[in-house]
Amino acid sequence: MSHALERQAAERTADDPAWSPGVRAAVERGRARAGAATAARARVRRLRFDTIAIHGLWTAEAALAADGSISEPLVPSTAQHFESADEMEAALAYLVPSWTYSRMANPTLAALEGTLALLEGYGTDLDVSCCVTGSGMAAIAMATQAFLVPAAAGTPTRRARPSIVASAKCYGGTFMLFAERFAAERGVAVRWVADPLDLDAWQAAIDDGTRFVYGELPSNPGLAVFDVAAVARIAHAHGLPLIVDSTIATPALLRPLALGADVVVHSLSKAIGGSGLAIGGAILSRPAIATRVGPPEMAADFATWVKLHPFRDHGPALAPQAAHAFLVDVRTLRGRVDRWSTSALTVATWLSRHPQVAAVRYPGLPFDRGHELAARQMQLVDGDEGAGDAHRYGHLLGFEVAGGREAARRVFDGLELIRRATDLGRIRSVATIPAISTHQQQGEAGRSLAAIPDSLISLSIGGEHPADVIADLDAALSRD
Repeated sequence: MSHALERQAAERTADDPAWSPGVRAAVERGRARAGAATAARARVRRLRFDTIAIHGLWTAEAALAADGSISEPLVPSTAQHFESADEMEAALAYLVPSWTYSRMANPTLAALEGTLALLEGYGTDLDVSCCVTGSGMAAIAMATQAFLVPAAAGTPTRRARPSIVASAKCYGGTFMLFAERFAAERGVAVRWVADPLDLDAWQAAIDDGTRFVYGELPSNPGLAVFDVAAVARIAHAHGLPLIVDSTIATPALLRPLALGADVVVHSLSKAIGGSGLAIGGAILSRPAIATRVGPPEMAADFATWVKLHPFRDHGPALAPQAAHAFLVDVRTLRGRVDRWSTSALTVATWLSRHPQVAAVRYPGLPFDRGHELAARQMQLVDGDEGAGDAHRYGHLLGFEVAGGREAARRVFDGLELIRRATDLGRIRSVATIPAISTHQQQGEAGRSLAAIPDSLISLSIGGEHPADVIADLDAALSRD
């Protein structure tokens, strides 16, 4: 059953005279299924984070209905079989919960969406919605394009040039989407916030044409942070949504919706899908988001609206096989993020003392500019139940090599255990030079705005023993 339709179906009635008796009967059956699913979801929400991640919505009842399978089944079918024309008509009109066609939905995708929604809303009373996509960039594109539509006639937003406000400390693909696809191709004004810690800069960038406010926390590769609650208040005072890319933190360390954000996007290909076997993304939203544009249905349940309308028409679907891989990975999310974060702090601390390292970027270091704010916002979910400090700062760090560009390339080429690749969040540690990889296309001016020098190496810490990672780095830094 599609989670995206569950809430809508539960509210439908079968008394519309325009529907045939058969369609009305299908709607009544759909309401019963939706009600049972809603009740099951309420029971699961009472569980702890790890338990939700492991079981999701695959209850004992669901298992018995699937020949006793204790794991969610992979459903690679392209389309759903309907019992009658009446059921098909009701399903395609979004009157009953169904999945219909895998470009729109799929049972395996629904299992992943339901699990991610519960994890992102963990510890709150928010009824979070989720739409998974074929990549993290697809999630960012679908989440942001939805606000670049004409505003209502006669409003200041309609009369003003469309604009967006975004932290310049963001992933290179996001920078290019905003700068090229939105600004250069569509004429949207992009107002970059060079220092995301500067609340006055966020405030000053907003005008009548602004459609959304966007930030990344911690950012890739600069590891910048920002005050989610404060920026959300600024955005909401202007009737605008705050969209947060929380890929690096994952719900195990940070849940921006609880801090006031309206929409969260993830690249599932990173730490959530730590095995590195699939590409995917996710859009998650709270109910009743702030927005100056769009129909009431979009504001009421953004992720569901995206899934049922623009997503349906653009077709950036996630493959069921990829969704199944993510379901397996998410079961161990909290434990992996805990281990990788503690290892990253160990490695970052060692790098900060190395004579060949000019600077280290990691919000877990006490001298990092964003440390105090990161400590306030990021901590291991349910970590207060264990001994010691529950603060964790993620698996990603960056370090600038003394000697500049050529020295950084020499160190990079000397790595043996650590893989050289344009990726992060893997069980294996991975390094890249952002200036020649993930952020190459945004040009020197764009990299300067984002504070990405040629000497910066981005390092994603995996599950290896940190002593072995440090030994590999030491050997590479000691090369002639």
